[in-house]
Amino acid sequence: MRIVLVADHASINGGQAKVSLESAIGLAGRGHEVVLFAAVGPADPRLAEAGVRTVLLGQTDVTQARSLARFGVQWLWNGTAAAQLRALVDESDPRDTVVHVHAWAKALSPSIGPVLRGCAAPVVYTAHEYYLACPNGGFYDYPVAAACHRIPNGPACLAHNCDSRTYPRKLMRVARHELMRRTGLVAGIDAMITISKLQREVLAPHLPKAMRYYDVPNPVDAEPLGHRAGPPGDFVFVGRLSPEKGPGLFAEAARLSGMRAIFAGDGPARAELEARYPEAQFLGWQSPDQVKAVLRGARALVFPSVWYEGQPLTVLESLALGTPVLVSDVCAGREAVRHGESGLWFRSNDPRSLADAMAHLANDATAMRMGRSAYDLFWADPLTLERHLDGLERVYRDVAGRGGRATPPVRAVG
Repeated sequence: MRIVLVADHASINGGQAKVSLESAIGLAGRGHEVVLFAAVGPADPRLAEAGVRTVLLGQTDVTQARSLARFGVQWLWNGTAAAQLRALVDESDPRDTVVHVHAWAKALSPSIGPVLRGCAAPVVYTAHEYYLACPNGGFYDYPVAAACHRIPNGPACLAHNCDSRTYPRKLMRVARHELMRRTGLVAGIDAMITISKLQREVLAPHLPKAMRYYDVPNPVDAEPLGHRAGPPGDFVFVGRLSPEKGPGLFAEAARLSGMRAIFAGDGPARAELEARYPEAQFLGWQSPDQVKAVLRGARALVFPSVWYEGQPLTVLESLALGTPVLVSDVCAGREAVRHGESGLWFRSNDPRSLADAMAHLANDATAMRMGRSAYDLFWADPLTLERHLDGLERVYRDVAGRGGRATPPVRAVG
């Protein structure tokens, strides 16, 4: 089968790109003809080594564009991307091709919508975020640091500034979202892959009722190292230090509980956090191997995200390493944590609730017991790359077996 993967980036710059690139390499290893279509380079050298053909536009991530005019033009309608993608799908035999979209919002733009809608081959979309339903991609209100429940592009949405920067930028997002809806990006999708139950619950009311859904969790990069030796260390936060991730909530909860907060990561909120919480420790950016070492030695991972995060891989990596997780009840990370067994849920945006959970794991015996349970539960049914690839192939076979665009979509859960 020929698989055309569509993404903004051809190298790893986050979890979304990591999944798309590793699936490309894995699918090529299974004998498929894989083509990665991406706007932003450079291309990960492993792609060529695996036999993946890369069609790279050589463009810039719109968040890095120096010119506001260039940012606006590419962000609203990337004509080059549309033309190049159309040429690529036109050269493919629709009887033996699947187009799989991973990302478009940071570089490719809504311009790929008409191409997908007119594509003779079936189109699969993995929802790593919520751009198909929400103008800012996260159902998140940045100024108030809380989940947003307004109807996308409705009167209340239009009147409120939820953007992380300015209201004019919010209006640009609204305009792009309307452009996306009117030009057929959603209509061009035959099957939707969701990575958590929460994500589907949030997306489904805003998508066509006839949409076919499939569950294919993202893979977790981990090895079975066995149970950890004690004693457990400190509570740690791993990831980007930005408001929607809730680092300030963790710092405040640590202060309330008398515990030390350890931050492994960097981001725009770091300077403010360092000034406000001098008792906390900031390790800065960590390599993947360093992150694993930090998690392996921690008492627990604290994951205080305050938005509808779809499938936080850090939570799963922590469980795979035998480290319990304290997770916000508003994000999908809660689906991986058995409350009271492999970690604890706490009320989102409530530092006292998190402080109480931290106090519960202050007991070494409790932390070690939950760590062993976390490890055993994860490795009883691990989310490996091979399992992820099996899921993708099942989806591809199903959409191809339905005759591609000739068969009206039927709602089904795989």
